[in-house]
Amino acid sequence: MEGTKKERKIVLTKPFLLEGESDSDPNLLRRLLSLFKNVRPGSDLTHFQVPPMFNFPKSQLQCYGESVYCTCSNLLRRCNNEQSPLDRFTSVVAWSISTTRPTCFGAPYNPTLGETHHVSNANLNVLLEQVSLNPPVSALHATDEKENIEMIWCQQPVPKFRGTSIEAQMHGKRLLRLLKHGETYEMNSPHLSIRILPVPGADWVGNVNIRCQETGLVANLSYTSTHSFLGFGGNRKLIKGNIIDSSMFKILYEVDGYWDSIVKVKDTKSGKMRVIYDAKEVISGLKTPIVKDAKSVWGTESALVWSEVSEAILRKEWEKARGAKRCVEERQKMMLTEIGNKGEKWTPKNFRVSYIKDTSEWDCSPIHKRVPAAPIMA
Repeated sequence: MEGTKKERKIVLTKPFLLEGESDSDPNLLRRLLSLFKNVRPGSDLTHFQVPPMFNFPKSQLQCYGESVYCTCSNLLRRCNNEQSPLDRFTSVVAWSISTTRPTCFGAPYNPTLGETHHVSNANLNVLLEQVSLNPPVSALHATDEKENIEMIWCQQPVPKFRGTSIEAQMHGKRLLRLLKHGETYEMNSPHLSIRILPVPGADWVGNVNIRCQETGLVANLSYTSTHSFLGFGGNRKLIKGNIIDSSMFKILYEVDGYWDSIVKVKDTKSGKMRVIYDAKEVISGLKTPIVKDAKSVWGTESALVWSEVSEAILRKEWEKARGAKRCVEERQKMMLTEIGNKGEKWTPKNFRVSYIKDTSEWDCSPIHKRVPAAPIMA
């Protein structure tokens, strides 16, 4: 479409696929070692500038959003339709696992302040906004009026260099509300471990806790990866844990499997096992979101803000990508300078944000009760 000065490009790319996550670039390791040669182990990489050749052609906001709206199976509806609190909780555990998506070596763009990502999938409307730059904090609000479901996330990645790897700790909490049942589920995210040696790659690791205050049900999940000799030949993405009735201190189910394949639960009383999650049913063959109404796409939309950078990366035009990325960064600096010169303070448009000193966490509360339908559809 035509803008006031030049054509507005909205570039959307495929979500990460279940298959083919490794990078086949034979020169990748050499370039990686060169990239981090002056970085000391333990260094905070929050504001580290990654060259475009190491970027995914998408923003961090898009990565967060895709884990919610890019799905081939409506697990949220299943959560809502289960009859018993335990069955609903077990389905919520499966849904939480579904938000753990395959990735490959590299990094998404660091979102600009006020950047947004707004996408709908059927009745689920998802909106993200970058609500803070220092530290980088992203907020998500999603609503499904038909199912009476709401999601609120607050995410703050803290990447640190570990010598042979980068560990990106994911601070913040996620809330899933099944309003029909009066239940709120609070959970966190696993951390992302990005390997440099011996073979470049990325894995989700760490512990996830899921809790429903109303029912007293709790899940403790552990994400680990097992590698073959020297890291070659792939790895297995393990997930283990249990579902507990905290009021009785009793383990109800044992959780076991692979988050990129099949996850089962075992009833500790009867010994029966059943599948609660099948990655191939949920995240195989995902399609690229499409623009339904280009005129209604906000100027702060990730797919628009980073469009020239993404287009150049997809074409492997690295000099053009560097220039386009520099332009995005310069526009942000100009905006911040202008706000500072006016003596004003930047405030998010869609969230109320506060820092809770007692917990060292950020709280992001949506300003609006519902997320409107988006001009981009998944």
